[in-house]
Amino acid sequence: MRKLIVFNNVSLDGYFVDAEGDMSWAHKRDVEWSAFAGENARGGGVLLFGRKTYELMAGYWPTPMAIQNSPEVAEGMNNFSKVVFSRTLDSASWKNTKLVKGDLAAEVRKMKNQDGEGMAILGSGSIVAQLASEELIDEYQIALIPVALGKGRTMFEGVKKRLNLKLMKTRAFANGNLMLWYEPA
Repeated sequence: MRKLIVFNNVSLDGYFVDAEGDMSWAHKRDVEWSAFAGENARGGGVLLFGRKTYELMAGYWPTPMAIQNSPEVAEGMNNFSKVVFSRTLDSASWKNTKLVKGDLAAEVRKMKNQDGEGMAILGSGSIVAQLASEELIDEYQIALIPVALGKGRTMFEGVKKRLNLKLMKTRAFANGNLMLWYEPA
C-alpha cells in the first residue's frame, strides 16, 4: 500500500496561506533550509494538488526564476508525476500532470492501493481537510515558520471531527524553522 504524506508550511498562528492565499512568507533564503528542501525534493513519488495550489505551483516552478533560485527543487517539482484534483479545470498542462475530476476520497483510496512510490500533498488545504476526515493521510510533515500572519486559512479548515496526532520526530533549523513529523494517533 502506498503511503500518503502531507508537507505544509504553517505560520506560528496556524495558517498555511495568508489572507490573500500567498505562501511566499514561508520561503526564506537559507543554506541549511534550502539543502533540506532540495534533499526532500529528490525523494520521489507522486505530488497531489487541489486546483488553487496546482495553479500557483504550475505558474512558478517551470519558470527560469524558479530554476535559478532553487534548481534542485525546481527539477523535482517539474519532473515528478503530479495529480491535480479539480472539478473546474479543463486541462492540466504542467509536465507529468494528470487531471482527476472524480470523487477525491475514492480516487485517493484507489491510488493508495496501487503499487508505486509514495504520494505527497503540498499546500492544498481543502484536499488535506477532506482526506484527513476520511483517515487517508498517513503522515503530516509540518514546517513551523516563525512568522505570525494574523489572518489566512488553516490546512484543517472544514475537518468535522477531532484529528488526534502523535509526534514522531522534530528538527530545528538555524533560521528558526521547526520541522514536525506527525502520524495519526
